[in-house]
Amino acid sequence: MSGTAQARLSRRGLLITGLGLVAGACAPPPNEPAPTPPLAAPPTPLAADSPVPPAPKPAPIDAGLLVGFCGAPSAKALGKMTGDLAAAGQELTQQLQQFPGDRPATPVVELIATAAHRTPGADGMYRTRASESTVADYLAQARAMNGLLLLNIQPGRAPFLAEVQAYERWLAEPDVGVALDPEWAVPEGVVPGQEFGRTSGEDLDAVAEYLSGLVTRHGLPRKLMAYHQVSASVVRDEAGLRAHDGVVAMKIVDGIGSAAAKKATWDRVMKTKPDHVRAGFKLFYDEDTRDGASLMTPAEVLALEPTPGYVVYE
Repeated sequence: MSGTAQARLSRRGLLITGLGLVAGACAPPPNEPAPTPPLAAPPTPLAADSPVPPAPKPAPIDAGLLVGFCGAPSAKALGKMTGDLAAAGQELTQQLQQFPGDRPATPVVELIATAAHRTPGADGMYRTRASESTVADYLAQARAMNGLLLLNIQPGRAPFLAEVQAYERWLAEPDVGVALDPEWAVPEGVVPGQEFGRTSGEDLDAVAEYLSGLVTRHGLPRKLMAYHQVSASVVRDEAGLRAHDGVVAMKIVDGIGSAAAKKATWDRVMKTKPDHVRAGFKLFYDEDTRDGASLMTPAEVLALEPTPGYVVYE
């Protein structure tokens, strides 16, 4: 395992003990996890009198630039999109404005919707899901910014597809996509945070195929399916992820450290990216700037090859 990967795992190993912060807003603490809700009923579009603002026009996810913050309620360690969401949205807008204005830029709110835990829960899956009200709050903030909501999935021992399907009511909306986090997809016998999880191109493809079906059935605009990757080991047989109508696949490199270390991870992880998959990049305000290092600038990020289409900050 590379030094960057070890740093990432060490950091996440510490954070896993704090995942009660995530659960505190949408479930009991991890020592007493709530039963995971059953799969959602067939989706019903938001009513006209819903407190969530109506969806904006489809965002240019194919050619435009996406800039996002991730987070979860009351969990400052997991990203800036927490607490006062309107204030976090203003900060995201300021960050977005630092990028060149030569192509359309869209804000992204990435909610850690399914959070991995160090305790198994009633069903033994080591994860809990965000409440309906939490998802609604984050979607409202995304729409207030004319942006997108991504539901970040840390599945624990649950299958990715089942976790994504649990949010079908929300994925039937035109401006909601998913961000899969295989670092937290662990096999039987492994507790999240003990070691890196993993997934396969076949598993990613199953999610993409499902989302493509939703787009077709509901007449939706193209939907974003991102997947985070901290090291080459967490996504295997990536060629198994095929192109699907109505789905824009995005691979986000999550390496931590100096600009040189992050670029090295980028070059290594991008080698297996299928041609039809777009590129994304993650920056860490704290971890990337330790020991006096400078956070990569927007110009430095956009100089990477291939050019990132989504830049997310934590």
